[in-house]
Amino acid sequence: MSDLLRLRPAATADMVAVFDDAATIADACAFETALAQAQAAHGVIAPDLADSIVARVDPARIDAAELAGEAALAGTLAIPLVARLRAMVGGAAGQALHRGATSQDVADTVLMLQVRAAHRLLAGNVRRIVNALAVSARRHADRPAIGRTLLQDAMPVAFGLRLAQAARGIGDALAMLDAAVDGHACLQLGGAAGTRAGMDGKGVAVAAQVADTLGLAPAEPWHARRTGIAAIGAALGILIGTLGKMARDVALLAQNGVGEAREPLLAGRGGSSAMAHKRNPTGCQVALSAATRAPGLVASLLGGMAQEQERGLGGWQAEGPVLTDLFLLASGSAAALALVAEGLEIDEAAIARNLATAGVGDDIGESAAIIAGLLGGRKD
Repeated sequence: MSDLLRLRPAATADMVAVFDDAATIADACAFETALAQAQAAHGVIAPDLADSIVARVDPARIDAAELAGEAALAGTLAIPLVARLRAMVGGAAGQALHRGATSQDVADTVLMLQVRAAHRLLAGNVRRIVNALAVSARRHADRPAIGRTLLQDAMPVAFGLRLAQAARGIGDALAMLDAAVDGHACLQLGGAAGTRAGMDGKGVAVAAQVADTLGLAPAEPWHARRTGIAAIGAALGILIGTLGKMARDVALLAQNGVGEAREPLLAGRGGSSAMAHKRNPTGCQVALSAATRAPGLVASLLGGMAQEQERGLGGWQAEGPVLTDLFLLASGSAAALALVAEGLEIDEAAIARNLATAGVGDDIGESAAIIAGLLGGRKD
């Protein structure tokens, strides 16, 4: 079964791959082998057992469809996965696999590995948008245009000012996401009740090595403390919203009768199945659709924060799919708007015509200075 027809119109192929079945299984196996190696290094299990685990765990041998059916019954991916891995490894090594860990350790760590990978992909396209907008904003820093408030002609502004505002808003949102991921995308390793029982008192050292192997930050167990997940999700929602703001403005500027800016012509994008003359702002459509869906997803993460005691029921199990959807939506929005920002067509004649029609002069106040302040020392 494939759901690419649902996913790909809203997300990039690279982002879909970060969260797909093969990646999820591979990340879970990486957690188990890293755990065995760290426990062997610190005397929790024998080195030969860890060697067998590393040598015999093979994610390619796991059938995703069968595993999914078993996970649906078990209530978590880890239970059937660990059973399969133990059978795959066999003997005493198989029994040593997953020692001191719990199902939520696997689920949360896999999610954080995916968050790190997803963030790297997303940040690249967002920076493309910010940089392209900054270039255009500086180019049009002194160009008078009609400003609009409450959707009506207002007073003159520099055309570059609205581009600089968009660049700053999107850049600030990316900085929020960077901070959330850097601060909260951490290893989860706490065991059954978050005490690291079964680690022979070596839990801190084992966790530090597992984190280093997987490229995550070490952390104390956070099974029922979901502030980090909420922070990452909220930052994604804010980023998607700022991208939606840019998309809304570009779409309004592209309307017939305004025509001050429009998306670049790209093969296969912007056409109509019924009206060949139309040039639709389809990149903006992707971003606006994402901005419509994101708030409800963020609300789901916030609603799940009140998790019970040491490990909750239903709350953390809901977070993975929600955070995945937010990254997927953000990826599609950012990829679409990167193309828009880099190829944005600005019609200087239309800008001048609309300003003259408004009859409010051409005093753009301190627009140029504000643009410089918004963009700061950004290098184009």
